[in-house]
Amino acid sequence: MKFTAEQIAGILEGTVVGDPNIEVSQLAKIEEGTKGSLTFLANPKYKSYIYKTEASITIVNSDFNPEEAISTTLIKVDDAYSAFTKLLEYYNQIKMNKSGIEQPSFISDSAELGDNVYVGAFTYIGDNVKIGDNVKIFPNSYVGDNVNIGDNSIVFSGAKIYSECIVGSDCVINSGAIIGADGFGFAPNEKGEYSKVPQIGNVILEDNVDIGAGTTIDRATLGSTIVRSGVKLDNQIQIAHNVEIGKNTVIAAQTGVAGSTKIGEGCVIGGQVGIAGHLTIGNNVKVQAQSGIGRNVKDDEILQGSPSFGYSDWNKSYVYFKNLPKIVKSINELEKKVDGNN
Repeated sequence: MKFTAEQIAGILEGTVVGDPNIEVSQLAKIEEGTKGSLTFLANPKYKSYIYKTEASITIVNSDFNPEEAISTTLIKVDDAYSAFTKLLEYYNQIKMNKSGIEQPSFISDSAELGDNVYVGAFTYIGDNVKIGDNVKIFPNSYVGDNVNIGDNSIVFSGAKIYSECIVGSDCVINSGAIIGADGFGFAPNEKGEYSKVPQIGNVILEDNVDIGAGTTIDRATLGSTIVRSGVKLDNQIQIAHNVEIGKNTVIAAQTGVAGSTKIGEGCVIGGQVGIAGHLTIGNNVKVQAQSGIGRNVKDDEILQGSPSFGYSDWNKSYVYFKNLPKIVKSINELEKKVDGNN
């Protein structure tokens, strides 16, 4: 799809300096701009590229005035970065504007679909599923029996939503994510073998939740695994059965949360963090990457290390333990002097 400089300026409430009829069909970084692409200049560090770029259109701040000849058409706006972000959102809306039912796909006769729904090819939608308005389910996805999906949510290709799970409105479930797999529940028997404990609960994603690619959220043994509104989960995260994650918490990739742990609101958890089961993590907690949490955590704590402890204490300790060879050497030398004096 092509847009002219004049059309883009209308969307951004900007002013065209150059050819208003020049067209673009793609977006690019300013240093990689080619003919037919649109870019932006917000960081002065990249100012030199505007005189070299081959991009057809460049969004700039309204106070920018070229000091050399340029070939790109300018669109002047109050804030180039915000304007480009707005344009990305607009572009994404157009790109995602799919509707209708593609074939082959399977939709149970008992399923209820809202208005303007898109179901991609090779998708399975089970019995008694309820799908809200403007939901988009991309190809090769699975939606199990009795699942509810709220308005405006997006399920990308290859995602799986197991039976009984509930997805709120304005959620995004990325490719390869699995919502509602069985929790890791096994009980040892007298033979030393492990018998599976049936996992009969579900997963609830509240509104405005983002689930990254390859992330798995296990269904509860009983009750629900709950991800509260506004939570953002990165790729390849494991959330175990009966976990609850509080509103507006963000968790980076490769983190694992063991069963029945409760994480508070507004937490920021780095990548590759391990959190043991049956713990309570308070509100506004920050956990540095690769930390291991094995205890309850109070509100507003900042943690690092494995096992983790206070962030400032960890930094102080690090100064010592990285110098342990020198410290040991000094101690040994002092002991020899003491022994010599005796």
